[in-house]
Amino acid sequence: MIWRRARSPSPPGRMERVSTWIAFFISGFGTAAWAPLVPFAKARVGLGNGTLGLVLLCLGAGSIIAMPLSGTATARFGCRAVLLTAAGLMCLTLPLLTIASSASFLAATLFLFGAGAGSLDCTTNIQAVIVERASGRPMMSGFHALFSIGGIVGAAMVSVLLSFRATPFLSALGVAIGIVFAMSRAEAHFLRYGAAGKGPLFAIPRGIVLFIGILCFVVYLTEGSALDWSAVFLTSVRGVKPAYAGLGYVAFASMMTLGRLGGDGVVQRFGRGKIVVMGGLVAAGGLALVALVPGWTIGLLGYALVGAGCANLVPILITAAGGQKDMPEHVAVPAVSTLGYAGMLAGPAAIGFLAHAASLSTAFLIVALLLLGVAMSGFILRTRMT
Repeated sequence: MIWRRARSPSPPGRMERVSTWIAFFISGFGTAAWAPLVPFAKARVGLGNGTLGLVLLCLGAGSIIAMPLSGTATARFGCRAVLLTAAGLMCLTLPLLTIASSASFLAATLFLFGAGAGSLDCTTNIQAVIVERASGRPMMSGFHALFSIGGIVGAAMVSVLLSFRATPFLSALGVAIGIVFAMSRAEAHFLRYGAAGKGPLFAIPRGIVLFIGILCFVVYLTEGSALDWSAVFLTSVRGVKPAYAGLGYVAFASMMTLGRLGGDGVVQRFGRGKIVVMGGLVAAGGLALVALVPGWTIGLLGYALVGAGCANLVPILITAAGGQKDMPEHVAVPAVSTLGYAGMLAGPAAIGFLAHAASLSTAFLIVALLLLGVAMSGFILRTRMT
C-alpha cells in the first residue's frame, strides 16, 4: 500500500537526488499544461471573462488548502505516498478539465487539480530540503530550475499537440501519460519518510517563518506581475506591437531558468545571505528600469534583470524555512509555500488596483521598493543561513 506510516531508512543519496529533479519537472510540467487549455474550456462552458476569473480562483483555493495538509501527510506517511497521490490526482483531473460542460463541474475539477498541484509542489520542496541537507551542499536552485524547465516543456507540448489538431482531451491525456511514465521512473527513490516532528494540520506562521513567508510573498508577487502585466505594460505604455508583447515574459522566464541552472554554484561560492541581497537589488533595479526608462528594448533588459535577480530567492528561502527551529519543518515549508502562492494570486490584482489609482509604472516602482526590502532582509537572514 502507498499510504502507510513513514519510517526513516538510510539517508538519501544520488538516486534520491535524481528522483527529486524528476518530481520538480513533473510539478512544472503538469501545472503549465493547463494554461494552453484555458481558452478551450472557456469556450466549451460559455463563460464570460468575469465568470472565468472566478472559476480560475478555484485552482488557487485548492492549492492553498492542500499545501498545509500535504505537509502533515508527508510527516506521517512519507514523501513517496503524497507525491504519488498528488500526481495521480493531477493525471485524473487534467483530462476532465477538457470535457467539463458546466461551470460548477469545471470549478470543482479545478479545485481538485489545484489540490494535486499544490500538494505536489509542497511535497517536492519538503523532499528537496531533506535531500539537500543530506548532500551537505546547495542544491535547491537546481531543483527549482527543473520546475521552470518542466513548465516550458508542458506548455509547449500541449501547444504543439493542439497545433497538429489534437483535441484538448487527447492533449491533456498525453500530458497525463507523460506524468505517469516519469513517476514510474522515479517513484522507487522517492523518500518513504518525511520531515520529523509533530505539528497541527494548519498553523499560523510565526517568528522567522512568518518573516520568510512575507519575503516569499513579495518574490512571488513580482513573478505574478511579470506573468500577468508585462505584456500589458509593453503594449499600452511602451507601444510594442501585440505580436511581440510576450517577449517581456520570455526574457524574464529565460533568465530565471538560466539563473537557477547555475544558482547552486553561485550560492556555494558567495553564501545564501549575499545572494538574497544581490538578487533583491538586481530584481529591484530591473523593475525600476522597466518603469522609468523609455524604450521597449530597455524594458526587455529590465525584465531579464528581474528574472535573474529573482531566480535563486525562492530556493534560498525554502532552504531557510527548512533549517529554522521556530516551527517544525513539515509545518514551516508548507506555510512559506502557501504565503508565496498567495502572493502569486493576489499580486496581479493588487497591481491592477494600483495601476487604476495611479499608473502601471507607479505600481511597478512600489514592487521594486518591496524588493529592496527583500534585499535588506539578506543581512538579517545571514545569521541563519550559511
